[in-house]
Amino acid sequence: MWAHRWFPLPEWLLSYRRDWLRPDVVAGLTTGAVIIPKAMAYAMMAGLPVQVGLYTALLPMLIYAVLGTSRVLSVSTSTTLAVLTAAQLGQVVPSGEPAAMLRAMTILTFLVGAALVLASLLRLGFVADFISEPVLVGFRAGIGVVIIVDQIPKVLGIHFTRGTFVQNVLATFHNLPKTSVATVAVGLMVVLFLLGIEHYMPKMPAPLLAVSAAIVAANFFHLQHRGVELVGHIPQGLPSVVRPDLSLVSVLWPGALGIALMSFTETIAAGRAFARKNDPKPRADQDLLATGLANFAGAFFGAMPGGGGTTQTAVNARAGACTQLAEVVTAAMTLVTIFFLAPLIATMPQSALAGMVIVYSFGLIKPIEFRDILSIRWTEFSWAIIAFAGVVLAGTLQGIVVAIIVSLATLAHQVANPPVYVLRRKPGTNVFRPESPEHPEDESFPGLLLLRPEGPIFFANAAHVAHQIEPLIRKTQPTVIAVDASGVLDMEYTALKMFAQVAKTQSQHGVQLWLIGMNPRVLAIVQRSPLGQMLRREGMFFNLEIAVARFLATAHDRS
Repeated sequence: MWAHRWFPLPEWLLSYRRDWLRPDVVAGLTTGAVIIPKAMAYAMMAGLPVQVGLYTALLPMLIYAVLGTSRVLSVSTSTTLAVLTAAQLGQVVPSGEPAAMLRAMTILTFLVGAALVLASLLRLGFVADFISEPVLVGFRAGIGVVIIVDQIPKVLGIHFTRGTFVQNVLATFHNLPKTSVATVAVGLMVVLFLLGIEHYMPKMPAPLLAVSAAIVAANFFHLQHRGVELVGHIPQGLPSVVRPDLSLVSVLWPGALGIALMSFTETIAAGRAFARKNDPKPRADQDLLATGLANFAGAFFGAMPGGGGTTQTAVNARAGACTQLAEVVTAAMTLVTIFFLAPLIATMPQSALAGMVIVYSFGLIKPIEFRDILSIRWTEFSWAIIAFAGVVLAGTLQGIVVAIIVSLATLAHQVANPPVYVLRRKPGTNVFRPESPEHPEDESFPGLLLLRPEGPIFFANAAHVAHQIEPLIRKTQPTVIAVDASGVLDMEYTALKMFAQVAKTQSQHGVQLWLIGMNPRVLAIVQRSPLGQMLRREGMFFNLEIAVARFLATAHDRS
């Protein structure tokens, strides 16, 4: 009891059932077979030694298993995070010197963890919702293109100084005559092998099989003597504790915030996407804390920035994982690899890993998603295109920042410019709908102007609503202006003053203003305001049907 009070056990462990053990072990081993090769590829993608990928699949995964709330989420790193990491490290260590890259990586991972922990304490889990799906579609596609262009030289066996995306494309074409035929052959064989396995035997651990085949080929055919570069020495055992270089904090913290945001966004998206019906719902702020501590601790043990990955989580879920014990099994498998299999992995061709990265990067580019967005709305399609172009031309972090700003600015414009519809009644019914050339038979009522604004009305859009109403009044010359407020979620003080001014101005011409169908919140606000005192009960109605009946009855009495 005392131990449980001071060292609380995870919820999933307290309620663990015996029949979950076998599927958890199988899922953990299966996911490990996928994660371990991919984690090494992600490390290479970030310009780091391959063992960094193994360290990232160890401690962070264990910490999330203890503290995280998603039962199927698998935590190490991802393509997106690897590319963002590469961009930040490239700014700080343009030479790519290994020791300097590792020092910079340590402080970057440390800052990502600190940002996530702080966000958890401030309960900022809702921030992930500010990145829209169209922005993510464009962002992922842009990253996919950037990664493929970055890995092609490794498949070709050519070397040049890296620059911008356009510079890298031009340099690749310029260096094509220096291509190593043996290196290309290895890379293409891995690509074809992965595609074939995933198409014809999708349940097999394709990355593990590809890596194994590449290692066997490298040793059997002595590929190193044929000009094929190998991964090289991988230190066995756990890494020594690394002290972060605090002098880099001022340079790396902006990028760390962007990586933290993407880490959390991917973590939450993967956790929600694969949550089963009876599983506890993932808690955003708790997962912020879990991924934050996973990064924070991982920084001291050689891990790169990490988070939940969609691909590995999908594998974990499909393999039958019931609880976070599957992650513990995957981490144990990684530990075995670090201690006993490192010398074998050292003989893997670099182009084999590059080919694997290219295959999985193509999965990020989904033209059908762009088409689906375009078929619904041009605005969101433009967000996706801006995110794509921003990532390719300006850089990964800058691209998504630009796309988020554009999407938020567009939404702000929409909120500041709410529509105001003129309503008509469908003949023989009590259905009121916006005036449309498609329904010329809809009824209007001489002397009654029916209007319906939509969305909250507040200081940013109150004047715009008034400007839309004024020409409609001049055009129809009504005796009653009936505003259907059923679509008005909230009404701020400036909006109340605007409607009061309209009511006062029109009353001087014998025109009444009515408010109809207000929700309880808006009704209470109006009743407490001078506008409510001007309208009184006679100027507020429960629905349009009652208001129209009152108008028709009053018009009949006058006649």
